Amino acid sequence: MDDIARAKYLPIALVAVGLIFIFAIYPMMMWVWPSGWGWSPRQPEYEQMIMGIYATLGVFLIRAAKNPVANASLIWFTVWSSLVHATIMLLQALYDHTERANLMGDIPALYFVALLLWYLMPKHQFKKNDNA
Repeated sequence: MDDIARAKYLPIALVAVGLIFIFAIYPMMMWVWPSGWGWSPRQPEYEQMIMGIYATLGVFLIRAAKNPVANASLIWFTVWSSLVHATIMLLQALYDHTERANLMGDIPALYFVALLLWYLMPKHQFKKNDNA
């Protein structure tokens, strides 16, 4: 897929990821699959912090969908922070057998978000023409 095709799908992915970050993390952690999206023992302060951070990031990803190139730093932050977060959780889940459900829950979800946005980001930055 070339940059033009990626540019078509990137805003859609940003809105979808943003909406998931805003509306899906809380239900997944609380009701749908707590063992796959939360950590034991339950830590309400940690859970509120995570939900607040991801909901805020979700709002900004939706805003970034209007002009992804101008918001490349935010998108790359989402890619790299998702990779780092997922990798730390992966190592913790491998070490602590009580967290193994996360290997099929939030860990692959964060890797998916990171890889999707990485793939859709333009590989060549468009340079502003100062003579225009």
